[in-house]
Amino acid sequence: MSSELSIIHEDNHIIVVIKPQNLPSCPDASGDMDLLTQIKEYRKINEKKEGEAFVGLVHRLDRVTGGVMVYAKTSKAASRLAEQLQGGEFQKKYLAIVVGTPKERSGKLEHHLLKNEKLNKVEVVGAATTGAKRAELDYNVVSIGKQVSLVEINLITGRSHQARVQMAQIGTPIFGDVKYGKGGKGNLALWAHELCLNHPTTGERLKFIVNPPEELPWTLFDFSRKGHKYKDA
Repeated sequence: MSSELSIIHEDNHIIVVIKPQNLPSCPDASGDMDLLTQIKEYRKINEKKEGEAFVGLVHRLDRVTGGVMVYAKTSKAASRLAEQLQGGEFQKKYLAIVVGTPKERSGKLEHHLLKNEKLNKVEVVGAATTGAKRAELDYNVVSIGKQVSLVEINLITGRSHQARVQMAQIGTPIFGDVKYGKGGKGNLALWAHELCLNHPTTGERLKFIVNPPEELPWTLFDFSRKGHKYKDA
């Protein structure tokens, strides 16, 4: 089980891992194996624990989204990270490849979203709609290709399918998004790229950066330390 985990940091309080795409962050209605269960099994085996090992779910990524995630190894760590999430100290940045290029190279998107639970689909609705939730994100176009663009997204709110719906709403759906866009071959090109948080016990500010997988359409861009650039540019 441990060989299936991509661990990039672990101590007595937290474990930071790379979530593969198409793997649930936690148990869901599908009954498929999920990352939370994998980490529990890893702790049980690695630490020789009897019974179930504690793993706290701090935040989620959609099943189709991959990237960096943190889980808590103690209830105190889980509580303190949850407080950071509510207070804005817990910061997540995503990279996305979108079809086309946004008219504005950077900006803030604000919409009200309503989720249809039966269809598992989110719609942009009026602010007065019953059950609607306000969604806000900042985006910045990092590099422009021939038919696609690389965009960095900072989610200010954490709504279901938020980045996918809001980018599609301005006419630049995320590549590979068959639900909200025009589709495309391969996985959804949305990746949790950067995670910043305060360590729940030491208070040290931690930053974890994980580049997307080396597969299309990500390979259209260079992810060197010098910056992200379209390779044909």
